[in-house]
Amino acid sequence: MRFAILLLVLGLINGITPSHQKKNIISKRSEQRRSIVYCSPSFDPTAMQDANAPLLDGIGKWNYPVTTKSEKAAIFFNQGLALMYGFNHGEAGRSFKTALRYDSTFAMAYWGIAMVLGPNYNAALNPTQLSDINAAINKAVEYSTNISGNEKALVNALSKRFPKEEVKDMSPYYEQYATAMKQAHEDFPNDAEISTLYADALMNMHPWDLWLKDGTAQPWTPGIISTLELALKANPDHPGAIHYYIHATEASRDAARATPYADKLAALMPAAGHIVHMPSHIYIRTGEYHKGVLLNEQASEADSTYIAQCKVQGAYPLLYYPHNIHFLAACAFLEGNSKKAMDAAWMIARKANTDFMHQFGGIQHFAIIPYYMLVQLGRWNEILQLPAPADSMLYANAIWHYARGMAFAGTKDPANAQRELEAIDKIGNDASLKKITIWEMNNAYDLVQIARNTLQGEIYGRSGKLSQAITSLKKAVAIEDRLMYQEPPDWFFSIRLTLGYWLLKTRQFREAEKVYREDLVTFPENGWALKGLSNSLKAQNKLREAKQTDDAFTKAWQWADITLESSRIP
Repeated sequence: MRFAILLLVLGLINGITPSHQKKNIISKRSEQRRSIVYCSPSFDPTAMQDANAPLLDGIGKWNYPVTTKSEKAAIFFNQGLALMYGFNHGEAGRSFKTALRYDSTFAMAYWGIAMVLGPNYNAALNPTQLSDINAAINKAVEYSTNISGNEKALVNALSKRFPKEEVKDMSPYYEQYATAMKQAHEDFPNDAEISTLYADALMNMHPWDLWLKDGTAQPWTPGIISTLELALKANPDHPGAIHYYIHATEASRDAARATPYADKLAALMPAAGHIVHMPSHIYIRTGEYHKGVLLNEQASEADSTYIAQCKVQGAYPLLYYPHNIHFLAACAFLEGNSKKAMDAAWMIARKANTDFMHQFGGIQHFAIIPYYMLVQLGRWNEILQLPAPADSMLYANAIWHYARGMAFAGTKDPANAQRELEAIDKIGNDASLKKITIWEMNNAYDLVQIARNTLQGEIYGRSGKLSQAITSLKKAVAIEDRLMYQEPPDWFFSIRLTLGYWLLKTRQFREAEKVYREDLVTFPENGWALKGLSNSLKAQNKLREAKQTDDAFTKAWQWADITLESSRIP
């Protein structure tokens, strides 16, 4: 999710702020100042108005040594640092600015303001903020004479990160910053803050591009991981280092290496919803889907409390809060809990602003998650009751036709299924689909082609043309395999589950086994693939392996509310 998309979504989600209030996360000290406390600025962290930040409970005990004449300034600085690591950049900026109310010569508070106005792993630089960034950096430099060597290293490095005015290519500046942070890391190797921020500098040079699809590390990735491991050696409970370590390892073939850290992250900042959610990026890769469900429920609760109490606006409630729910839907589906999966899917869809989606097609993705979910759960009658999206929303419209086509095929109405396929083909010829992207990663054209080939395969399969069905589904799998890594995946459910199903129908048992094992590499221990694998093994008389697989399925499906006989709902 890069910055252009973050700007687009400011009108995306209507009514996302929950009306209820749970446990109070604003500390008693801040409650005493409630008349002048506002919790979060709008998306633009420069719009910090004349309001103090609250002191929040449940975001960890941070105490990075900084040079200031005010204890309260240090407290607000450390709160800002914690919030920055939790990707709540607007609230972090408010905390840094509040620190300046107690010490207007506080160099590191100015450093913090410049940091949160700059790029992060999910957002590129907004060039309109360069003036404010440079003003903050200049102040940090001005007041850096008597600060510690660690602080000076951070201020000096940040002074090299930004041009004075907008440029087309920021990479030379980011390289300068990373080089300066490397020197700071070498000068202060036991400073977990500096090590974490150095890794962050490297990650922001290659956002969401750390691993190839086959699990091969990009050339820059080992250095990022080793730097974060040094930070974690210095401070094993550093939430920022753990957060970044999860991002650095999640797309690898060894995401489990982050499990010991993921297991303790939520408890370190229990009121920071995004931090609570982050371990599920590992759990969805290690097959611990129920942990993912529980954590995303907890994260959603934490964020709903924070948003309601603080009346938060901007990127955090518009993107990070729904991301928890999106992840909840995915993890619940993978563990077979259809009720939680559908409830989460509909919750996201109900909040989508369709007027806004007319302008920015990539945001249509939130609204159509229920379409994908209903198909996978075989809820044909519900699908056929869905109203059509506006014709101008090409991606949503194509997936609506896909869902209807699958429903018609599933209810033995091949003529109408074929008409839906033709509607998809008509939309698929529109070149503008390639300009519609999901968070600037995968484009809608590829997703529509997956839908088209999947529906074609279903029509063939239901009509007894099994060879053609398998050919179409293999085309869909090939496109799916080319999609860029995203969690949850942009194509919400693996086509291999359907391909394996039809391979078994054609008695290609060994090939089906291979397909299911491939699926289990991507989504380990998922019951859908385990059931298909068991069927393929039994068909080959591999009864010992089948028994082991059945045992794994029983464990994987313990939270399910649906009965499976194959790798999909027939």
